[in-house]
Parts: sequence; structure tokens; C-alpha cells
Amino acid sequence: MMAHDVTEPRILVLASGAGTNLQSLIDATTARDFPGRIVAVGCNRPQAVALERAALAGIETFTVDHTRYDSREAFDGRLRAEIDRYAPDLVVLAGFMRILTTDFVRAFHGRMLNIHPSLLPKYPGLNTHRRALEAGDRLHGVSIHFVTEDLDGGPVIAQAEVTVQPGDTAESLAERVQQREHVLYPIVVRWFCEGRLQLAGEQVLFDGEPLPQPFYLGE
Repeated sequence: MMAHDVTEPRILVLASGAGTNLQSLIDATTARDFPGRIVAVGCNRPQAVALERAALAGIETFTVDHTRYDSREAFDGRLRAEIDRYAPDLVVLAGFMRILTTDFVRAFHGRMLNIHPSLLPKYPGLNTHRRALEAGDRLHGVSIHFVTEDLDGGPVIAQAEVTVQPGDTAESLAERVQQREHVLYPIVVRWFCEGRLQLAGEQVLFDGEPLPQPFYLGE
């Protein structure tokens, strides 16, 4: 049996809910050739299914319940202290439904990824599928980006598109977008762990070269 390389990148995942993207990352990182490992999963909701998924995979978990803190700064301070215990090389937001403070984001500059269910810069924030349908968009999808101080506004690394079908509802569209999320997120996390992705200021570097536009995964 191969021993884990002690230098392999340490990944910490933050989630708030069902953790389906977390599951896709667990499945990917447990493959023998994956160049990083998930060392912990953190949640802001004690009942999150994501915690169960992590426990089933033998991954350490922690909870910082946001309802117990009277300010965003106090919550973020506690969350950061918990994260720092694991000394992660990469923090992955997988359905983590908290807006993070500037100080928190700066602390993990270039080491934090987020997934967002739209083709950014379209539809930052919530209800992206309903908004895409109301706008009559023909294409919708998912974006993975480095986290910066702008909400859902950090430099985009990769996107995957979904064709909007006649009769689509927000739910049916969400389901197809989620299938794309589960493919794309492990690919981008792998690139980071392989040292191929960096953030220089606001510019994404891939293999040391500026990325002129996001990688694009068609249907």
C-alpha cells in the first residue's frame, strides 16, 4: 500500500448544506493518483448533511454555528482559527452560504476557490436559475473562481455551460447545472494541487502564464 506523500497539498472544504459538491470532491480525492487530500470539512450549520458525508469518508469535521455570533467579524475570526488548525494549502467553498469579511478573504488570497451556479459575471448572489429563466437566457451554467473581496466577483478560472430547455423550471435547470458542477470542481482543484493554478493580484496564472479567458467546458 502506498503511503501518502507528506508534501501533498492539504485541502479544507467549507459547506453549509447537502454537500453534493463536497461528495464529488471526496470521490475524486480518494483516487490513488489525486495530488491532494481533504484534511477537514467545516460547516456553519450543525445539522448539515455535508458533515455526515465527511464523517462517512473518515474526514475530520468542525462546526462554527453562525447563529451563536453577534457579528460577521466574530464568526469569521472563529472560523479562521478553526481553519488555521489544519494548515490547509487550499480552502474550497462548496455551497458555503456565508458572506465572508474582507480580512478573512485577504488571509486566504490565492488559496480559496468558490463555485457559483451561473456564467459569471452574470447573476452574482442568489436565485441564479430563476434569474436566468426570467431573462430568457439560452445558456446558463457554472463558474469556478478565486475568492476576492467582491462577492462572486473574483477572477474566473473555468466555466461549464448548460443549454436552457423549453419548459425548464428553476429546479430542473439547477439539477443539470449541478451535474456540471460535480465534473468541473474536481478538475480545477486538481490543477491547483498540481501547482498549475496561481493568482497574481487579480490575474489567474495557468502553468505560469496569464489565463486570457476562463477554461470552457461545453455540453
